[in-house]
Amino acid sequence: MNREAARTKARKLVGQMTLEEKASQLRYDAPAIERLGIPAYNWWNEGLHGVARAGQATVFPQAIGLGATFNTELIGEIADVIATEGRAKYNAASRHGDRGIYKGLTFWSPNVNIFRDPRWGRGHETYGEDPFLTGSMGVSFVKHLQGDGETMKAAACAKHFAVHSGPEGERHHFDAEASRKDMTETYLPAFERLVKEADVEAVMGAYNRVNGEASCASPSLQKILRGEWGFGGHFVSDCWALRDLHENHMLTRTPAESAALAINNGCDLNCGVTYQMLLKAVDEGLVTEETITNACIRVFTTRYLLGLFDGSSYDDIPYTEVESPEHLSLAMRAAEESFVLLKNDGILPLDKKDYRTIAVIGPNADSRAALVGNYHGTASRYITLQEGIQDYLDGDVRVLTAVGCDLFRDRTENLAEVQDRMAEAVTAAENSDLVILCVGLDETLEGEEGDTGNSYASGDKESLFLPEAQCQLMEAIRKTGKPVVLCLAAGSDIDLSFASENFNAVLDVWYPGAMGGKALARVLFGEASPGGKLPVTFYNSLEDLPDFTDYAMKGRTYRYMEKEAQYPFGYGLTYGDVHVRKADFAYEQTEEDGFSAVMAVKAENVSDVPATDVIQIYIQNLDSPLAIKNPALCGFARVSLAPGEQKKIAILIPKEAFLVVNEEGKRIVDGKRFALFAGTSQPDAKSIALTGKKPLKMEVTLAL
Repeated sequence: MNREAARTKARKLVGQMTLEEKASQLRYDAPAIERLGIPAYNWWNEGLHGVARAGQATVFPQAIGLGATFNTELIGEIADVIATEGRAKYNAASRHGDRGIYKGLTFWSPNVNIFRDPRWGRGHETYGEDPFLTGSMGVSFVKHLQGDGETMKAAACAKHFAVHSGPEGERHHFDAEASRKDMTETYLPAFERLVKEADVEAVMGAYNRVNGEASCASPSLQKILRGEWGFGGHFVSDCWALRDLHENHMLTRTPAESAALAINNGCDLNCGVTYQMLLKAVDEGLVTEETITNACIRVFTTRYLLGLFDGSSYDDIPYTEVESPEHLSLAMRAAEESFVLLKNDGILPLDKKDYRTIAVIGPNADSRAALVGNYHGTASRYITLQEGIQDYLDGDVRVLTAVGCDLFRDRTENLAEVQDRMAEAVTAAENSDLVILCVGLDETLEGEEGDTGNSYASGDKESLFLPEAQCQLMEAIRKTGKPVVLCLAAGSDIDLSFASENFNAVLDVWYPGAMGGKALARVLFGEASPGGKLPVTFYNSLEDLPDFTDYAMKGRTYRYMEKEAQYPFGYGLTYGDVHVRKADFAYEQTEEDGFSAVMAVKAENVSDVPATDVIQIYIQNLDSPLAIKNPALCGFARVSLAPGEQKKIAILIPKEAFLVVNEEGKRIVDGKRFALFAGTSQPDAKSIALTGKKPLKMEVTLAL
C-alpha cells in the first residue's frame, strides 16, 4: 500500500472521530475506540539491536558494534530479523489481547545521532562518529526493517532529531548550539538520508533545545524535515520531553501551552502525558481542531501502512521465528564481524595445542551485562566470554577463572577487604600459560540518564580510563609476566595505552550480544578472522577535546581533530594481509545533473590465511577554505578474500562528497581539485604507522 492510499483511508477513519477521540489517539498509549472498531495501540517499542524489553528475542551486538562491521548488507539482514521477530511477537500478543507497551510494530530505532564526544553515555546506541557511515548503516537498517512488501513489515524511527549527544545530566534543560555549517556537515546528513533514501516512517525529537528551540517543538527543524526534505511520516516526542518545555526549558508556562507549542510545530505523537492537555489547549484557543485532525491522520496513516486494519501477509509469521537457529547464527556472525583487533604481536590466532592451561580473568569475563549494552531483549541463553572459551576448549585445555575485581567498586563482597579477588586472579595467571583478560564497562556505567547505576554522571563517562579497580587488576596481571590477550567489552573510547604497551594483543569486542562468547572463542582460535574497524576515534586524552557541552565540531572526531589519535577511526587489524593494489576513478555528469562517481579498486590478500577487511575511500577538497580539515570517508565495502585471492570492487561515491558547506549551511561547489585515498584505513600518519600500509592516493580535477 502506498502512502497516499493509506492516507486516504486514514482521513476517512479520522473523519468519523470526535475531537476527544482524535486527541486520545495522539498519546503513545492510544486507547481503543470500540464504536469504530479501533483496537488500543501502544506506539512505544524498541528494536535497536533486536526486539527489546518484550521478553525473548535474538540479542544482536549493540549498535556501535554493528557500526564497526562497516557492513550495510549485514545490518540489513539484522533489521529484517528484528522486523520478523517483532511481527511474530505482535501476532502472538494480539491474539491474546495483549496490546501493551513494547508489543507494537513501531520501533523507535535506529539512533543516528553522531557520537561526537566519547564521554556521552548513549554513544554506544549509535553507529559512531561519522555522518557517512551512520547514514549508510541507518538507511540499510530502515529499508530492511520496513521491508518492501504490500504492507510495511515494521515502522522505523530516526532519532533523536537532530543535535543530540549529551551531556545526559543536562539534557532536560540544555541548549545545543550548533552553527549552520556544523548542522549541514555533521548533525543532519544521516537524518536526511533516512528520510530521502529510506522513507523512514517516523522521526523522534530530542530532549534538549537546538539553537534556542525545543527539538520536539522546533519550527526551524520542521522546516528542514517536512519542508526541505519532504518527510511524509509522523513525528514523535522523546519520552516526557514535552514536560520539559514548561518545567525546565521554561519556554511555556503550563502543560497546555507545551502541548500547543509541540503540536503546532509538527509533533504528532506524544510519548508522555502532556497531550492529555490538548483539549484544554483547544478551549484556551491555543490549538485548532484542524491541527489535531492532521496529526491524527498522520499517525493513522502509519497504522494503515502496517496493515493493522486491512490485514497483512506478515500476519502469518509464527512465534517460532523468535530466536530461531538461523537468527542466532546471524547474531554470532555479526559479533565476529564487529570485533576490532587493535594490537597483535603475532600471538593471535591462538592454537589450543600450544597451551595446557589458560586463565580467563576479569569482571566482564562471565558477565551477561557485558554482552548486551542497553535497549536489549532477553535471550533464552547467554554465552559469556568465559563460557564461550570454555565450550570451545571443551576439556582439551584446562581453563582457570577468576573475576579479579568488581566492575567499579574496590571489592566484590561488602564485608571483604579492598581488592578481595586480586590474589585469586594473580594465582590463576601464575598457574597458566596464557591469560585472557576481560575488562570494560556495561550499561550501568555508560548509558541513558535515569537508566544506569552511574548516577553521579547520569550515564555519561567522566574519564576515558577504566575504573580504578580494573586498572589495578591489569597492573597485577602484567607483573606475572604471562602472555596476555586483553578483551575490551565496552561501547566507547577507552584509554588503552597501558594495555597497548604491556599486553600481547588487544581486541575490542564492544557489547557483542547473547552469542558473544561463542563468537569470541571462534575469533581467538582462528575459526573466524576479526575484520571490524573503529567507528569512533580513540583519543589519547580528554585534554585533546573541547568542553563536553560545546557542540562546535572543531577539534572533534577524525574529520576535524588536530592531534594524533591513540587508535584512529577506521582502524582495525586482521589475521590476513589485505592490500589495495590498484584504484581507478571514473566520473560522469550529464546535463540533467545526473551524477556518477565510482572508485574501482583491486584488493589482494597477500597472506596464507583467509582475510576479511574493509576497503575505505576518503576524499579531501584541495582548493576550498570551507573544506573539512581532514580527509573524510565517502565510500566503503567489506571484502572477504581467500589466501592469495584478488577481487575487483566498485565503490560509489556520492555527489555530496565533492561539495562543501558554507557558513549559511548550504552545500556548494567550491574547488575542482580533490585527493582520493583508497586503502584499509584512513590516510593519517597514525593509521599508516599502526598498519604498516599506506592507502593509495590520486588527485583528480572535476568541473562540477
